[in-house]
Amino acid sequence: MVEWFFDNLSLALAALAIAIHLSGAISAIHAAVKTRTAQGAVAWSISLLTFPYLALPLYWIFGRGKFQGYVAARRSGDLKIHHLAAALRRLMEERHRADLSQDAAGLQVFQQLAGMPFTGGNAIQVLKNGEAAYASMFAAIDRAETYVLVQVYMLRDDDLGRDLKSRLMRRARDGLRVHLLYDEIGSYGLPRGFVRDLRAAGVVVRPFGTTQGPVNRFQLNFRNHRKILVIDGRIAFVGGLNFGDEYLGRNAAFGPWRDTHLQLSGPVVQGVQLAFLEDWFWAAHEVPELMWEPEAAPAGQIVALALPTGPADLQESCELFFLEAIRNARERIWIASPYFVPDEQIMGALELARLRGVEVRILLPGKAEHMTVHLASFGYYPAAERLGIEIYRYQKGFLHQKVMLIDYELVSIGTANLDNRSFRLNFELSIVAWDRPFAREIEEMLREDFAESRLVAPGELDERSFWFRFAVSLSRLLTPIL
Repeated sequence: MVEWFFDNLSLALAALAIAIHLSGAISAIHAAVKTRTAQGAVAWSISLLTFPYLALPLYWIFGRGKFQGYVAARRSGDLKIHHLAAALRRLMEERHRADLSQDAAGLQVFQQLAGMPFTGGNAIQVLKNGEAAYASMFAAIDRAETYVLVQVYMLRDDDLGRDLKSRLMRRARDGLRVHLLYDEIGSYGLPRGFVRDLRAAGVVVRPFGTTQGPVNRFQLNFRNHRKILVIDGRIAFVGGLNFGDEYLGRNAAFGPWRDTHLQLSGPVVQGVQLAFLEDWFWAAHEVPELMWEPEAAPAGQIVALALPTGPADLQESCELFFLEAIRNARERIWIASPYFVPDEQIMGALELARLRGVEVRILLPGKAEHMTVHLASFGYYPAAERLGIEIYRYQKGFLHQKVMLIDYELVSIGTANLDNRSFRLNFELSIVAWDRPFAREIEEMLREDFAESRLVAPGELDERSFWFRFAVSLSRLLTPIL
């Protein structure tokens, strides 16, 4: 009996090993065909063929390069969203389309990526840091008349999260339609009771549902990173702030939290609302009744565009946006990002910009939030030094804003970081503005941030210990999934 058991156990283990190696070979072929970058295809294929026991589950989770089902879901339901988007685009074109100057030819690419035109008649208020942003957002929620749409990547059951919860519950009890969409991975640990209380008050709550559907069961590496608040289809908020106490500087490990959010009014609000609607339809399989009549803001003068990007797009929209913006720069490129793990295309574009004589400044955190990503950013020091790119490390707390200033007219503020995750794995939303006075306001804001930062000195990485440099090199190897 013992011999029979071990003989059958050996056969079972041998069959399992064969199945794993066969699955690894099939997955390697899939990786070679489907992986978006050549480096990623080679790395996954070799790993799956040589050590499938570890590589196979990792590939199922991290190897997917395309978010399956989102586009099909968006186009189903009697094509209602498709018709809404088409009708909105016509209204934007007919009533609010901006008359772009000849030197703004590069903006045409952004319009193609967004599927919407740049519109005039927008007003944008910069909300610097959490105190200003949450005060404005909560005041807008309290003044709402018809509906409130909230989308967040990270929602916590802490003082700030409970403040949001109580306001949404109160507005739902007032008879308003209140929808809350959250990323279940970013909001991991959110108690069921938190959501149950909201639903009991009449708030319609949905997790984004990254893993819904049989083909998406393992696509845990995708995130919906957008942060959106829309009030009555007339006011919108977009930026880097989630709902957690650390965003108010209440986490001693990070100290003051440096972030930037925007309050929007004008036709651009409808573009933000459309991004929310498409995500909501994926999560809830329904199309709520919303206001779709864009109108200019009183005294609104800013030309702006809402640019949603994500892994369901036919092309890598987020990276293409950054590449085109960098390519069109003639005098300066200032970028603030908490995560700086660009690929070769972005680094090549920055190198070409320097060769054209463009000033390039990169503002990064001095403190680490995610250690692997933080370490990987040090690996770009030698190339930056060689090219003459200035890298600054913010010293007054933790820097989390996502801001880009190109020359003296173009500004982008939103949720997208300068890393592979934003380029290929996250659903993001950027507000792109073409306006000299607004660009001057952002310039002054960034100059204040640079004044609170330390310029990285030449040879700084070489002065670090061997083990630190080894950790940096190892972290760089993980950049395709960071």
